[in-house]
Amino acid sequence: MLPNTGKLAGCTLFITGASRGIGKAIALKAAKDGANVVIAAKTAQAHPKLPGTIYTAAEEIEAAGGKALPCIVDVRDEKQIGDAVDQAVQKFGGIDIVVNNASAINLTGTLETPMKKVDLMLGINLRGTYLTSKMCIPYLLKSKNPHILNLSPPLNLNPIWFKNHTAYTMAKYGMSMCVLGMSEEFRGSIAVNALWPKTAIQTAAMDMLGGDGVGKQCRKVEIMADAAYSILSKPSSYTGNFIIDEDILKQEGIKDFDIYAVAPGHPLLPDFFLDEAPEDLVKKMEEHGATPTFKSGKTSTETADSGPIAETFHVIKGILSPDIVKTTQGVYKFDLSGDHPGVWYIDLKTMQEVRASGNRQSKPMW
Repeated sequence: MLPNTGKLAGCTLFITGASRGIGKAIALKAAKDGANVVIAAKTAQAHPKLPGTIYTAAEEIEAAGGKALPCIVDVRDEKQIGDAVDQAVQKFGGIDIVVNNASAINLTGTLETPMKKVDLMLGINLRGTYLTSKMCIPYLLKSKNPHILNLSPPLNLNPIWFKNHTAYTMAKYGMSMCVLGMSEEFRGSIAVNALWPKTAIQTAAMDMLGGDGVGKQCRKVEIMADAAYSILSKPSSYTGNFIIDEDILKQEGIKDFDIYAVAPGHPLLPDFFLDEAPEDLVKKMEEHGATPTFKSGKTSTETADSGPIAETFHVIKGILSPDIVKTTQGVYKFDLSGDHPGVWYIDLKTMQEVRASGNRQSKPMW
């Protein structure tokens, strides 16, 4: 894992959603340098399904060597954000870093998504990110090395990332558009970047979305903490970037990524918004010690239920669960070219079948 260098010693980080998961992991990494951390999150009392509160997170941050300020904050509430910013400045003298981590997710189609859920996602992901950044910027401008880091994806305009969960994509891309705009607006003064994971990350939210067994297909939150630490340790001239955790850690010299795996050697679940070819999935499996039953290559005997592409979809089936199907409720279409052209479908509405077509008649795969 990435060693601490002390570069964040004495810095004040304002982190939304820091009571658990990736936000807390980033806070603990900074705390090891002796940083001050404002825990801006809603959970003041223990949740029956989600571990951690702002107070338990504060205890962990203090134990790691940092100073903590737990603040009850709903990022949609302007007064609560303002009060937390005022408390941070009063206690620590300023704000050096903002991490917009708080997020809401609902993976349903347009007709299946209640407006209450749409408002929730837009309110937390987009408005909360914009509001938190806006209220912290006057203090960031006084910092020696200010940063805003949004946990949001690259702006991938492939329609596949819109059609099955338009509202969620709009909300997450709104966070990314804040990076696009603010990085230019404050270039030369404040670094504004985005960070996104290459693979699924094991968090309480992922466990709820993916159901039992999804954890072993994930990486630990520490990979995002290390990647964030690398970004936040850079000078503020490093701005306007959409960064993938694995990529920046490779630049830092990390070679063994199994240290971040929940189950080393197990195939990993790619994250949303990143286009990956089936061949890349196979390569990734092999890199992580798995032994796929096929490798890509030219073949003249491809059928709807055999061959490398078919085997790839069988691998994908193996990492799906009924809970993923329940929360996704969509059908994915894959138009493949190259050595194995054809059109393939994954039905995540019923999980009853996957159909393949090309020069042959479609037929059920599972």
